Amino acid sequence: MKLTRIAPLGALALCGALVLAGCAANESGSGATPSSGSSDTKLAGTINGIGSSAQGTAQQTWIAGIQTANPDLNINYDPQGSGAGRKSFISGAADFAGSDAALSDDELKGTFAVCADGSKAIDLPVYISPIAIAYNVEGLTDLKLDAATIAGIFSGKITTWNDPKIAALNEGAKLPDAAITVVHRSDDSGTTQNFTEYLAANAKDVWTAEPSQTFPFQVGDAAKGTSGVAEATKNAKNSITYIDESGAAGLSIAELKVGDAFVKISADGAAAVVADSPLVTGREQNDLAIAIDRTDTKANAWPLVLVSYMITCQEYKDAAKGALVSAYVQYVASDAAQKAAAAQAGSAPLSAELSAKVIAAAQTIK
Repeated sequence: MKLTRIAPLGALALCGALVLAGCAANESGSGATPSSGSSDTKLAGTINGIGSSAQGTAQQTWIAGIQTANPDLNINYDPQGSGAGRKSFISGAADFAGSDAALSDDELKGTFAVCADGSKAIDLPVYISPIAIAYNVEGLTDLKLDAATIAGIFSGKITTWNDPKIAALNEGAKLPDAAITVVHRSDDSGTTQNFTEYLAANAKDVWTAEPSQTFPFQVGDAAKGTSGVAEATKNAKNSITYIDESGAAGLSIAELKVGDAFVKISADGAAAVVADSPLVTGREQNDLAIAIDRTDTKANAWPLVLVSYMITCQEYKDAAKGALVSAYVQYVASDAAQKAAAAQAGSAPLSAELSAKVIAAAQTIK
């Protein structure tokens, strides 16, 4: 699915001009260069992004908002998946990437085709969402799971719904004597990275694989992207998957044991975990990759969370492209854009503190 030139969506027409005060545009080269000046000056030009399918609904919302305000601006976003997004950005096939995992140390050591010589890429968090354990079991609507049981199911060690380990957490529930159909991502996925990080941190005795963007076990059925695993789970009886909550409509969602309590999924619980988590150390000054605390057990916390990034150059070879990317990221991190995405995708808006950090970092993009 390609998201481009999306029509206005009513309330998503967030403003009559670019919401970032002081961002003006002067046409030159391949696009427009935001600079200080009149706030009603429009942006013009084209930038292309590829990446996270979890970000898909949010990107659609953001593109609609900014293009409504700037009709000569064209932003294309293709939700092929986080791994595809990073590869495309590194190779120069995209001006920015959407990714549910920050660039790795090895990726950062390399070069980026669209970046100016000597310039590195930076990770800017723009989307926070809980990952749901979603399932399709007739008559079962109040499933409770802990990390060890989830790890057992997705590694193939627990194979039936009435397994004693599931039954022990769900006293009185109607658990069928039926095989579990596990549905997982087939593509390199930041959602898989976050899911496996959670299990590696909370169920080490059961989940023996290292965190990875590629699902590590030969079990169940594989499908591509958020929409793919959602559709596969809806079409398979007695199935279960991990999925960004934005894609879980029509499926039941399990409660997660956090500390000594079972917690219902919530964007607020996911946001609270991110707020308590530090930045990754040893990165570029404007790189805001977050080291998520997967073992957070505060009340109502949801540590099975993903932080999704827009990955950009610190400095672009094409300064006009850099100016447009800078303006777009600032818009995306704004309060209005974050609230609009939350309403459409069920994500958690960035905190005021994190939003300010992202906007400040985006302002340095050249």
